[in-house]
Amino acid sequence: MLKADRAARILSHISEAGSADVHALAELLGVSGATVRRDLQDLHDQGLLHRTRGGAVTGAVNLELPLRHRSEKQQEEKRRIARAAADLVPEGAVVGLTGGTTTSELARVLAERGGVTVVTNAVNVAAELIVRPEVRLVVIGGIARSASYELIGPAAERMLSQYHFDVSFVGVDGLTPHEGCTTHDEMEAQTDRAFLRSSARSVVLADSTKVGRVTFASICPLAEVHDIVTDTGMTDAQEKAIADCGVHVLRV
Repeated sequence: MLKADRAARILSHISEAGSADVHALAELLGVSGATVRRDLQDLHDQGLLHRTRGGAVTGAVNLELPLRHRSEKQQEEKRRIARAAADLVPEGAVVGLTGGTTTSELARVLAERGGVTVVTNAVNVAAELIVRPEVRLVVIGGIARSASYELIGPAAERMLSQYHFDVSFVGVDGLTPHEGCTTHDEMEAQTDRAFLRSSARSVVLADSTKVGRVTFASICPLAEVHDIVTDTGMTDAQEKAIADCGVHVLRV
């Protein structure tokens, strides 16, 4: 297993469990304890976790994994969500896309289909679409955020205010009936809101691990969302609570 793959597995495991010891991680990864200790020290030096005697902890509530370490999580679920979300896009539509692993999957589906205009603030999405002549691409400028590969801030919001979208797709880090849609970064949340304000239809893409979770910054209440596309990991009770807020829920 490559070092980058081990790092992603370690961060994913510790993010979900809160902590892990060297022995458990060595068994999980199929490597020696010495290799795990080196990996943990590297991740500690990057500020992605805190080393402890014999293991590591997240060191913070709701640890945000950088995008490069999130791309393999819930991958099949995200692909199903992306395919279902693409069915909500009419031919010739103008589509707003924020950053995130699920919205990146949607960008790939739309690129294969073509015949749309995509407006995005995600540099990884832009890099993938710029070589697709069948998609008209507009890139929103702003301050680069390395954790999500997004361009955010006042410049992005001013540019977004000049456009009108048929549908916008927003990725979130948390989603509950009471707190609505949330993300880790306040400035990113403000830019996400600007996408929603410019759109005739607002769709949240969230795999079921995000449902029932609350992160730092509020994007919007659920009353401002038209649709949520998620996977079958969402429970019936969660779906009912969200639907009671007036949101159409699509589980795929």
